[in-house]
Parts: sequence; structure tokens; C-alpha cells
Amino acid sequence: MVLKNEICEKIGVRKRIVLGDVGRQYWNAATDNTKSIKPEFGLDSIIKMTWIGVDIGGSHISAAQVLWDGKDVHVGTICDADVNTYRSANEIIADWTAVIGNAMGKLTDCKIGIAMPGPFDYPNGISLVRDQGKMRSLYGLSVKKLLSESLTISYENIAFTNDAEAFLLGESLVGAGRNYENSLGLTLGTGLGSAFKIGHEIKDAKLWTAAFQDGIAEDYLGTNWFKKYAFEKHGLSISGVKDLLSEDINSAIADQIFIEFGYTLGEFLSPYVIRLQCQGVVLGGKIARAADRFLPQTQAYLKKSHCSVEITISVLEDRAALIGACIPFISENKPPFA
Repeated sequence: MVLKNEICEKIGVRKRIVLGDVGRQYWNAATDNTKSIKPEFGLDSIIKMTWIGVDIGGSHISAAQVLWDGKDVHVGTICDADVNTYRSANEIIADWTAVIGNAMGKLTDCKIGIAMPGPFDYPNGISLVRDQGKMRSLYGLSVKKLLSESLTISYENIAFTNDAEAFLLGESLVGAGRNYENSLGLTLGTGLGSAFKIGHEIKDAKLWTAAFQDGIAEDYLGTNWFKKYAFEKHGLSISGVKDLLSEDINSAIADQIFIEFGYTLGEFLSPYVIRLQCQGVVLGGKIARAADRFLPQTQAYLKKSHCSVEITISVLEDRAALIGACIPFISENKPPFA
């Protein structure tokens, strides 16, 4: 199903070409003069296929065509939009359909890989989100069936992947995590996403609920911690990490907040890195974009704890999940990490 541009414009669908420093190095965004992403391993027995990668969050959706030819990955124009998921199921599905349809363009019978936050029945495509407010109207419904009907594509052509797993899948295939046998992926933002890669397997780690200090990990490793700490320690009201990078904020105060966060992240990481013998940690999410302000403290803490591990920042950023969501289709032919 190809939706008309005017329908997409009504809900604010944005189309953007992936360029910039990262894009020029890694992406072919519907042009011939940008590099494609080359995995460290070849799957040359797979025929060229184009899928739609989708990343759905509590208030946002992005989608793009993902081309895999067995050697390289190419990602086309990214379509994205903000979506109010406090509304009815029909309204949410309609908005998601508009963005996915816009990304499909002239493609008709294609396969769609969707990165979706939990709780969710991924094999059957059924939403189990009930207590978070967002997406509550979808609880118990087959999102897979609703989207297949709305997009007029086969039910079997839609696959769901946990969003944290999709992030690490993408980075492990063609991004910052490609050289690690065992790794931990963290997305640092409004919430805390996490996944482990052990050998050829990548699983949602669900560390956001892990006991940590006087609460759970997400209390200390997300946007809310920055807001709370800045106010309680410095009487500073901020909306998030981006505010701390502003010239309007006292740099000494900002530095102290980032230093505290860096040590906290190191304290959190050390037992998992040691226990799982991780060679690398891949950081993503909006907070990771300020990694130069807190990562030295994280690495210092880990060194003091005799914990040797590389920490890398996502090179794919929000494109990692789009690629990772399509891994189930690659795996139909050959395991991607074999």
C-alpha cells in the first residue's frame, strides 16, 4: 500500500536523507556517492533483498528501506513522525501505517521488520503494554494483524524484534559492535534499554529493572536522573542532557553532573562486564551523544575495578534498530553471526 504524500503530511511525517559525518561514511541514502555498510563477515549466498526497517517508540516512529545483498547494507530515506499513542488503537495504527507506507514507496509485497519496546509477544505480534499509559489501547491486540490489514501485505511478512535487541543486532552486524564476540549494548535516554550478545545470540537484558544503589538501574541511568540530580544538588531545572550542553549553563556545574553520571555508569557496568566476559560495550541513545563529557570517568572506574573492556559509541545511532529489525529476514537464509 502506497500512501499519498498529503495523507502523510497530515500527521507530520518527515522524510530525511541520512547524511552528515556518519552518513557519508556508512550510508547509501538513495544516492550513488555514499558508501554502503560492509559487515566484517560475508553472507554471499543471499540474493539481493529490500526490506522495510521500522523503529517504534512510545511517541515516535521511523522507517526506511533496508537493502541487503549478502555483503553490504544500504539504508534509504528515513521517514519519521511523532505519534500520540495515548489515543485509540485505530488512530495509532493509522499513523504508523502512514509512515511505513511512505517508506515503502513503490514497493508492494515486501517484508517489514519492526523494532518494538516491551512488554510484547514478539513471535505473535501482540502488544502486552498495559501500565505505561502509552499504547495502552493496543493491549491484547495483534498489532501484526492490524498492520498487515492496514498495509495490505501478508501477515507472514511482518516480524517483530525487541527494540534493545534490534539496536545491538544492527551495531553487531555492521556497526560499532561488529568485532565483539561477547558484548553489552545500552541505550541511554528517557529510559534504559539493554541487550547482551553472547556468541551468536543476542537477547534483551532487561537491566532497567536491575537492583542498583537505592532503587533500580533506570533511576540512575536515564534522563530523569539528570533532572533530579541537577535540581537537588544545584537547584537547576533542566529538561534533559541537552540543556547541560548549553552555554547558558554554568560549565563547572555541568561538568560535575557529567562526572557523577560517568562514575555511576562505571559502577553499574562492572559486574555485568566481568560476569559475561564482555570484550565491548556499545552505547547508544541521546545521552550517549554527550559521551565525551562522562566516559572518561566511566573508564576510570572500570580500570580501578580491574575491569578491561572497550566502550564504543554507536556509529549507526537511530539507524541501528532499523537494520536490526530486519535481521530475522537475513536469518531465514543464514545466521547473521555465524
